[in-house]
Amino acid sequence: MKYGNVLLTALVICLCTALIVVFAFFRPEQALMIVIVYLSTIIVMSILMYIIERIYTKHKTSVDTEDFVKVAENLGIEFILWTDDYTFISFNKRLREELGLKDNFDPKEALKTVFGIDSLNAESIKPITSNFAHEATFKNPSGKTVSIAWSTSVVKKIQKKKTLYVSTGFNLTEIKKMKTNLASANDFFNASMELAEIGVVMSTDRKKYAASSETVRMFGLKSNSIDLASFRNLVHPNDRMQLDSAIKSANGETNEVKNLELRIRPVDKTTYRWYSFRYKSIGATDNTLPLFGGAIIDITEEREKDILIERLAYTDEVTEIANRNKFMEIGRETYECCRPLDCSYWVLVFDIDRFHIINDTCGYSNGNYILKNFAHILYKYVTPSGIAARLSGDNFALILRNYGDDELPVRTAKSIQEEFAKLAVGEFNSISLSCSAGFSKMPDDGNSFLDILEHAEFALKSVNGQNGTICGYEPSMHDSIIGNTELEKALALAIDNNELHLFYQPKIDLKTNKIMGVEALIRWIKPDGTIISPAAFVPIAESSHLIGKISEFVLNEGCRQNILWQKMGYPNIVMSINFTSTDFYQADLKEKVFEALAKSGLDPKWLEVELTESLALSDIDYAVSQMNKLRELGVKLAMDDFGTGYSSLSYLQILPITLLKLDRSFITDIQHDNIAFEIVSAVISIAKSKKIKTIAEGIENKEQEDILRKAGCDYGQGYLYGKPMPAEQLEELMESLS
Repeated sequence: MKYGNVLLTALVICLCTALIVVFAFFRPEQALMIVIVYLSTIIVMSILMYIIERIYTKHKTSVDTEDFVKVAENLGIEFILWTDDYTFISFNKRLREELGLKDNFDPKEALKTVFGIDSLNAESIKPITSNFAHEATFKNPSGKTVSIAWSTSVVKKIQKKKTLYVSTGFNLTEIKKMKTNLASANDFFNASMELAEIGVVMSTDRKKYAASSETVRMFGLKSNSIDLASFRNLVHPNDRMQLDSAIKSANGETNEVKNLELRIRPVDKTTYRWYSFRYKSIGATDNTLPLFGGAIIDITEEREKDILIERLAYTDEVTEIANRNKFMEIGRETYECCRPLDCSYWVLVFDIDRFHIINDTCGYSNGNYILKNFAHILYKYVTPSGIAARLSGDNFALILRNYGDDELPVRTAKSIQEEFAKLAVGEFNSISLSCSAGFSKMPDDGNSFLDILEHAEFALKSVNGQNGTICGYEPSMHDSIIGNTELEKALALAIDNNELHLFYQPKIDLKTNKIMGVEALIRWIKPDGTIISPAAFVPIAESSHLIGKISEFVLNEGCRQNILWQKMGYPNIVMSINFTSTDFYQADLKEKVFEALAKSGLDPKWLEVELTESLALSDIDYAVSQMNKLRELGVKLAMDDFGTGYSSLSYLQILPITLLKLDRSFITDIQHDNIAFEIVSAVISIAKSKKIKTIAEGIENKEQEDILRKAGCDYGQGYLYGKPMPAEQLEELMESLS
């Protein structure tokens, strides 16, 4: 009972007792009866009060339910005070507003609504009272969806079958909206990636990668995560080093976007496909972890579309192995990976001894047979991340992974020599087949891959004249080659004594059969009449820096001779000259050409510079800059030896050339080789679309000429029209064709 009720009862009892005492005092004869009646009354009242107390206790909801209700009424959270017999249910103001309840609402129905249950019984409320949190969603009268997480606790056990509970709510409505928006954005992102077929991988430790749903589809993954080792196993063995280098070199300090092209085999497939991986590394901050990852795009179809260009750019047509172009590209990539991955390689270069004798005595077709078989032998020794290639003519190269075996290059070269010697059977029985080799170590033996290759070639040149030798590079070789040979000394004297002369090979217009130009070719003619091939002295000149004087002579003499022919009344023709890479990359090249033109008085349109494959080895951007300067003068530009080395379709997009020279390797057997014909036709068609003229080298018979004319080739050059000849002999030829 409440304190006020107890006090009132005590006062009543005291008053009654006082009245009985006074009454008994004045009626002593009835005093005993009065006392007995009074005591009986007190006992009955006590029993009645006990019964009332029990009844009150049984039906009261708490020690002070009203206090609970008052405190919770204005709380900023949803609040319910209720008993599990539902005789007492109280909602605070915030919840009543969420529900939109009126004054005459049904508390039981409201309780079912907020708890998201259909009925009120022990089974339905068990999940609510037994779990830490119970989430329910309902709509209020205005149609707004409300989500609340309820936490219910016991306030007091009123009796064995009755408990007073308090439920406090955490409103999830706004969070749910945000989650829905995020889910929608995520779904949109995933759908966009799927439509664009772009996969995404990301990692904070570069060991475990999170994969987008499109990445999972691309590679047939079982989950949205993959560890580095598993992903690496999907990558082609020859591409794994690039991936390792990319991951290791991305140190988190740069936001630069980089790109890799990798062959990757999906888990559920047996063949590899090409993928472009554009990635970047983002460094850690005070609030974020470092992040590494990027986008993956399937580029297989694009690769297949470019197969013809790829073949011309990177495959040697005679041997069907990589050409110098591909060798240099792989070599540079490998060199860049060496130091980050702490690995090394051997670079071996080979030269087939006396190969010109094989061509002269057995014919070009048999010479090609030897080249093909040598390439096949070489290819057997390619190690992972290595490559075998034909650099030019009878020069080949091989890159081998170094596993700490210093004898590997010598042992490999000897094995190749032994296999090559076994080809000397049948019609080659009378020829001793041998090859020489030079090698260097990468990256120890140079500051670039070009240095490494040149040093291997120095080692090979150091044993010239000694067949079947194998030599490793030593730093002293470079100095010993330059300035220490009798040939170099004699060449220096020959330049001073005017022993260098120009020979001219005619170029014919296939439509008119008239001479449209000549190619100027340097010859060294000794006083005794001996003619030395440029192949013998030009490399020496390049090494000793005499090449500058030779190139200056060719430029000035070519311009002088051409203007002389014009003054003599011969038809205007184009004079083609060749520059080596050493001279072509000189900063004052444009000034030198302009000076020669001005000195001779030759119109620039009658001068053509032929670019050899070596021009693209060092710096393609600078080469384009040099060519544009020459084009500004009005000088023509020709791409020589097209289809070999760096002369490839890929450069037609950026090199400002006016003439494309089809390499003789395509022409030699064009009347019988359908593939060669198709390639030549395709190249001519592409050149025409770029408004570039074409000329075929190595035409030796009318059948070849007819095929090329029908294919749309503009000009021809070869022994069919004439070998390189002195100016006087060319004048006779021009007169006969006039």
